[in-house]
Amino acid sequence: MEPKTSDRPSDMTPLTREGAVAVIRLSYPARRNAFGMQMRTQLRDRLREAMADEALRAIVITGEGGHFCAGGDISEMAQRSLLQNRERWNVVVDLIRLIATGPKPVVTAVEGSAMGAGFSIAALGDYLVCARDAKFGAAFARMGLMPDMGALWSLQHRVGRAKAREILGLARPFDGAEACRIGLANELCEPGQALERGIAVASEYAALPPVTSALLKSTLAQGVDSLEAAIRSETEFQAVAMGTADHHEAVRAFMEKRSPRFEGA
Repeated sequence: MEPKTSDRPSDMTPLTREGAVAVIRLSYPARRNAFGMQMRTQLRDRLREAMADEALRAIVITGEGGHFCAGGDISEMAQRSLLQNRERWNVVVDLIRLIATGPKPVVTAVEGSAMGAGFSIAALGDYLVCARDAKFGAAFARMGLMPDMGALWSLQHRVGRAKAREILGLARPFDGAEACRIGLANELCEPGQALERGIAVASEYAALPPVTSALLKSTLAQGVDSLEAAIRSETEFQAVAMGTADHHEAVRAFMEKRSPRFEGA
């Protein structure tokens, strides 16, 4: 059944601040935060805002109402032309790039369902925290669809090619404990604690030199699967990192036996 317009929050991705950490919540609790066009567009805009804000140094994406995201909003899956589908996909492409290659670390904090698009968003982050009883599933094949939101890339890097083939090909659901065991999640926590732990991890990222974090994230997203690729990346980016004020501040702080004060310059 098509949801009533009144059931849809006007702001589906509210952003709050925890010091230098932005917390973005997927917020459509009546539909377990189903990922429709309004939420996609607003999430893209919130991520752009957070990435551009110099006062913010890390981002947490989580869900409202006890769930992360139940996947694509099926009520919006109307038949469209190929051109219309490609146009809608431009927002998704922006989202993938912002999360995977944006200059600031992204932590995903998962409670409840993380299915389909929600699964993919969770896997795209730099660090994934999940509750023990969270439910993951990449059920694209069951809907006659290809995996999306970057899952073809992110899942292989998290769990390896063989396990990614299994997860995407068989579309079996699994819990948070299994997600941590296979390497999809970085950290397992008790139910109700994912956001707290996500903010704690994001705060660790936020305390690091932001230019270095951005360079490292960009390099790893591009891929350094061979020794020569790694050497090229190190040669290109290390020279940049060594010229930053934050590097010189780290050296001074070490010599003076104090905590560094990174400014992002």
